[in-house]
Amino acid sequence: MDRNHYRFRTVWTLSAPAATVYGVLERIEDYPRWWPQVREVARLDDTTGIVTIRSVLPYDLTFTLREGRRDRENGVLEAGLSGDIDGWARWTVTDLGAHGCAAHYEQEVDVRARLLRVLAVPGRPLFRANHALMLRAGRRGLAAHLQAV
Repeated sequence: MDRNHYRFRTVWTLSAPAATVYGVLERIEDYPRWWPQVREVARLDDTTGIVTIRSVLPYDLTFTLREGRRDRENGVLEAGLSGDIDGWARWTVTDLGAHGCAAHYEQEVDVRARLLRVLAVPGRPLFRANHALMLRAGRRGLAAHLQAV
């Protein structure tokens, strides 16, 4: 097992329509407005940006995000990631009818940041918990943002 390889999956149930949630998720440059752990997004062009994130652990991760798939009809947003983490991330937003929607998040990455690679064995449980806390905060932030708009 490669201690620097991670797979994450989560589902956010939201009370907003799928099209509305998709519209918010496709605007990566706005993530810092509603997701506190997404510290900065600097657009390079229409499909590429540099993203800096930090959750509970006092360590920034910076990576380039490149749009891979944007499929509004099927609710899919997919991007390649390279930098401190290399891999991909995908949102799939599905309609739940009167109950709103579900935003499925999947991510598969290899850690490239030197310090995190050195700490891979003892730090793995902390890194996974850190990621889980970041996703929880993202869900809360998105839900609050959707209520405000």
